[in-house]
Amino acid sequence: MTTHIRPHVSEVLKGNAAGDPHERDLWVYTPPGYDSGDRDSGDRDSGDRDSGDRESGDQRYPLLVCLIGFTGTGEMVCTGNRWSPGLPARLDRLIAEGMPPVIVAFPDCFTRWGGSQYVNSSAIGRYEDYVCDEIIPFVEQEYRCTGNRGVFGKSSGGYGAVRLPMQRPGLFSVAASHSGDMGFAFVYQPEFADALARLAEFDSLDAWLENFHAHEKKASADFGVMGYLAMASCYSPDPAEPYGFALPAEPETGELIPEVWERWRANDPVNMAEACADGLRALDLLFLDCGTKDEWRIHLGLRAFTKRLDALRIPYESEEFPDTHRELSYRYDVSLPKLAAKLAALPDRS
Repeated sequence: MTTHIRPHVSEVLKGNAAGDPHERDLWVYTPPGYDSGDRDSGDRDSGDRDSGDRESGDQRYPLLVCLIGFTGTGEMVCTGNRWSPGLPARLDRLIAEGMPPVIVAFPDCFTRWGGSQYVNSSAIGRYEDYVCDEIIPFVEQEYRCTGNRGVFGKSSGGYGAVRLPMQRPGLFSVAASHSGDMGFAFVYQPEFADALARLAEFDSLDAWLENFHAHEKKASADFGVMGYLAMASCYSPDPAEPYGFALPAEPETGELIPEVWERWRANDPVNMAEACADGLRALDLLFLDCGTKDEWRIHLGLRAFTKRLDALRIPYESEEFPDTHRELSYRYDVSLPKLAAKLAALPDRS
């Protein structure tokens, strides 16, 4: 198993309104036998390398981009633990079992609010551009890639894995979304009341933030608030507001603010599908799945999304399985071999 930790300086994230760093570590997985002897000296390796199993240095590999879920980072996904191995260890096993080898990049898109949903937003920065226009070209310049690409992720990462191909037709050939956010009326709206109740315990959002950052152990209710704020920073940016985004519900009554909520709904894959159909049709494989016990009711959104795809005659594969939203890394055993096989069958575009 070999992962490389590459410092990357972003131009598009410089000066972002959230004040988040524009220089971040990018974790990159290379498959067993990859000869990276010509890499830049700024590369830091993590893991073991079998020096007796190197190739001549001219083989190229497809690139998969792993988009991380809300509050996660590439480092968290790569390191894992003894009971739940990191994704590089899983990739090694899948490749040993016959999956075509791939290179995998793990962009860090964490923000002060916990995540970016991989969108461009004036409130947090240009994370779609960061992944598509900076990270992918960087990896393909530094590593031996075929020019064929895929994207995958879980939860918020699954949302990004659907959204980015919609927004960037032809950039990716394959995509897999595991429990990706869709059907926003089911996913987000039921959580508003609890978030507003927690915020009501404080005199202001400033006071809540001060309390949140003052305690290493966060109250469970605060994660709901952070999710509420994070999604607003992504879906309803507004430079005129104190933190650069508008909230979708009245703080006292919880009633939806129609003009703000409509901006959220415009970012729902269910509602994006028709306008972004060309991006979805450009995929050679779109794989979707969700557990039927999902705590955020995303399986309902998935059903609505696939109905839209059926109406638009967009091909896809979809699976439901009896599980919740959490601890779903085992589902990568289903999707990654499918993605890798499709990519391996494509002609080298480098």
